Amino acid sequence: MYQIPRGTRDFLPEQAARFRRLEEIAVALASQYGYGELRTPIFEYTELFARSVGESTDIVEKEMYTFQDRGERSLTLRPEGTAGVVRAFVENKLYNGPLPAKYYYFGPMFRYEKPQAGRYRQLWQFGVELFGAAGPRADVEVIALGWQYFQELGIKATLVLNSIGCRQCREEYKKALVAYLQGRKTCKLCADRLERNPLRVLDCKEESCQRELEEAPRISQYLCPQCREHFERVKSGLSALSIPFTQDDRLVRGLDYYNRTTFEYKTTELGSQDALGGGGRYDGLVELIGGPAVPAVGLALGIDRTELMDPPALRREPRRRGVWLVTMDPVTDEAIALAHPLRRQGVYLGYDLEGRSFKAQFKQADRNNCRWSLIIGPDDLSQGQAMLRDMETGEQRPLALENLVELVSQLEGVK
Repeated sequence: MYQIPRGTRDFLPEQAARFRRLEEIAVALASQYGYGELRTPIFEYTELFARSVGESTDIVEKEMYTFQDRGERSLTLRPEGTAGVVRAFVENKLYNGPLPAKYYYFGPMFRYEKPQAGRYRQLWQFGVELFGAAGPRADVEVIALGWQYFQELGIKATLVLNSIGCRQCREEYKKALVAYLQGRKTCKLCADRLERNPLRVLDCKEESCQRELEEAPRISQYLCPQCREHFERVKSGLSALSIPFTQDDRLVRGLDYYNRTTFEYKTTELGSQDALGGGGRYDGLVELIGGPAVPAVGLALGIDRTELMDPPALRREPRRRGVWLVTMDPVTDEAIALAHPLRRQGVYLGYDLEGRSFKAQFKQADRNNCRWSLIIGPDDLSQGQAMLRDMETGEQRPLALENLVELVSQLEGVK
């Protein structure tokens, strides 16, 4: 018997509907903010991720699904969305169009991680990317969009904020951090990180490393005047929008392309898996991938963990919609032919396929959450009419068959 690969899952209709609702809310919100959809391939050339995400990151070193195609080219299933969007932005020369340019995406990513609640090897993300705006207002807009998403879902999230400065700030800070950690007891992985990418040490979850970092220098002490002003304006912008936040000097995120603002949305309801998403500014990435120097900022939200929190917005009873045709032989085929044009009018139409009784068909109508039952029997056909039952009130009314499609289509709540 075949089984689903570890770390993946089937979306049966009920859960698929929940994910569809999460996507619909995300898309509507992105549209309100002026973002257009951009879809990229599920796999890209491996070098794109190694160069943009960072060769010393956990994603590139341990988590990517990489393979060779028949032409012996190295390809990787996308582990995150930003690199592909930036590649599309550069390859299609979108930087020659009006700036700022705003894009959103929604889709699956792939990482070889230990599966657990809210963490899958095929995971789903909603993300936005904003190109061509260097000022702090762009950071605030992106953060506010993510915050509003959780608010609309009814999820209690907290916002954690930091600035990791520009390249010059980080170089000075790295020197101070390495000097502090020299000779201290860190895990084997962090000992290697200290040589290649010291900021990754701040992201380590090992208790021994966390203890060693308690008295470590803070990056906020090394921000240059420009980066400090940028960060202060981000914080004041969020405060103006009444978006609460806390500052965490250790928040560096797990990707090398970030600079200046970094942020995460967190929850206390999922145990150790507390991050619902996050993002930051990545001003040098467009240039790194071959485009001009275009500033950028973005976010990605984890839809799997978001759905796991059972947002109140997904618990609301869906309103009744559409029509269930109730009929019996020998007039079933003729009744279906009369009602079928409703589908071309955008009306949901369902009917029994197995010859069930009238009573069973009404149960089907209720089970499918239909607003109306359209009853067409032999006597109705001979009289040129049908009966329309309101499934909420039980009231019935006759409808002329010649005007059936027009009248039903106009009824409030059918579509």
